[in-house]
Amino acid sequence: MDHKNSYSASYAAAGVDITAGYKAVELMKKHVARTRNQGSLDDVGGFGGCFGLNVAGMEEPVLVSGTDGVGTKLKLAILMDKHDTIGIDCVAMCVNDIICVGAKPLFFLDYIACGKNFPEKIASIVAGVAEGCVQSGAALIGGETAEHPGLMPVDDYDLAGFSVGIVDKKKMIDNSKMAEGDVVIALPSTGIHSNGFSLCRRVFDIDRGNPDIFMPCDELGGQSVAEALLTPTKIYVKPILALLEQVQVKGISHITGGGFYENIPRSIPDGLCARINKSAVRILPIFHVIAKRGRIPERDMFNTFNMGVGMSVVVSAQEADKALAVLQENGIDAYVIGSIVRSAEEKVILE
Repeated sequence: MDHKNSYSASYAAAGVDITAGYKAVELMKKHVARTRNQGSLDDVGGFGGCFGLNVAGMEEPVLVSGTDGVGTKLKLAILMDKHDTIGIDCVAMCVNDIICVGAKPLFFLDYIACGKNFPEKIASIVAGVAEGCVQSGAALIGGETAEHPGLMPVDDYDLAGFSVGIVDKKKMIDNSKMAEGDVVIALPSTGIHSNGFSLCRRVFDIDRGNPDIFMPCDELGGQSVAEALLTPTKIYVKPILALLEQVQVKGISHITGGGFYENIPRSIPDGLCARINKSAVRILPIFHVIAKRGRIPERDMFNTFNMGVGMSVVVSAQEADKALAVLQENGIDAYVIGSIVRSAEEKVILE
């Protein structure tokens, strides 16, 4: 697309440089190209993202959508001036949700609002988005970068995304087959992912630029708190898709804000309850550091963070070993953390 004649001095004087937007698009094109899949139809820069939908072999195809942002984890990325992984988090928060009903992600769009468009920074953000799309198999078919002078400080930005996936209706995971005696399996997280950062910012005094968070921390094996917190969210799409091909999965929970107490119940039907063995949970060191520094009760920790479990799946006891093997083959060191029991009152019990 030729932008040689497009320039407004008046708009630039008001704080919006449209030529910076053109440069950002050019810089991000190589990242977007990495995400192309069979449904990709055009290049970035048009008015709408287009995707060719292939429903061959499906009796009743269902589109499943998800949208989310990264939350205040962005504060840390901005403070560290490291922007090439935050896009992974954005993709993960969307695709990890839609895989919970068994949907394969098809495409993704992002939205970046910024105080000032620095093309290299925007391209770095999109590089992370593209990496997340590659990890999930989704095509990055478009997006928007909006410059908001006067509304946001020049160095600030916000990031959100939207993804669409597809699943045959008969294969949707709806917990209808869950039964007493089924097994709850944990898929390890890479850290706190993209939830609980408002609490982390208070615990570590991040907003005031606490320099200690950049120092090596013995409790984290020499890694700094800042590095541990900025670790990108794990994307579980491909391992879960592999699991769905070989095992009957009865329920999936993406452990996000609200932790165990809020998210596990979302996949449990009335009359049943997930009994979780807390001692079985492989709690990552960063959560011990957060609890210690912030003097946070254990109940609050499990009701805020994933505690080292980014996703849980429910399968029959007879298929538990097979499920663990399939996940192991696909790079996930999964393990059992509980079982499904009868309960008329509770959906999750941690004991």
